[in-house]
Amino acid sequence: MSGPLAVRAVLFDLDGTLIDTVLDLHAAANAMLGDLGRPEIAVAAVRSYVGRGIPNLVKRVLAGNMVAADDPAPPPKAALDSFRHHYAIANGRHALLFPGVREGLEAFRDLGLPLGVITNKAEAFSVPLLEQVGLAPFFQVVVSGDVLPRAKPDPMPVIWASGRLGASPAEVLMIGDSVHDFHAGRSAGCHVFLVPYGYNEGRGVSDLACDAIVSTLAEAAQRVSHA
Repeated sequence: MSGPLAVRAVLFDLDGTLIDTVLDLHAAANAMLGDLGRPEIAVAAVRSYVGRGIPNLVKRVLAGNMVAADDPAPPPKAALDSFRHHYAIANGRHALLFPGVREGLEAFRDLGLPLGVITNKAEAFSVPLLEQVGLAPFFQVVVSGDVLPRAKPDPMPVIWASGRLGASPAEVLMIGDSVHDFHAGRSAGCHVFLVPYGYNEGRGVSDLACDAIVSTLAEAAQRVSHA
């Protein structure tokens, strides 16, 4: 990419891009397993299972594998209710901003770009998390996984959020850490930057045909201008 990318708005994934939430999710997963009389799992397993919303995370934790998320059947209600109960307690308790996130958001804001979040996390958890870590004031729109009929990797939330920020998707930059962010952004017609430090279900992002892989959001902001 030669020269700065001119855009009119920027959208961000939440877990794995802005905030490292894996310790909160790990605590909730093990508390759920304890309720079910099952042994705990390692934090590395939970890190690989993140990326397609809480119901799919619960299915993967219970099955101990990634492919459980491909089963269209919902997870057992008792397990899902247990996880949500424990996650409401753990949410934000151990969450950390990834390096360069606050600096990057400040730089994007200084460029005069409206900002939004698109996450598959339920609204009951996403909005309190953003407030708890002090990022909520940066964003004009937050699209959670249960707000619209379809979630990432479907482009619907990207298109909807772009409109809320007063831009067409072709004028928007989507920044995420996973194949789901890539496909949601690309399918909507957005520019896409990816970060290499997130969850992406245990895979790298180097083989995805994004506009750029950026080490931090601060670097991303240096590569953008206001259209």
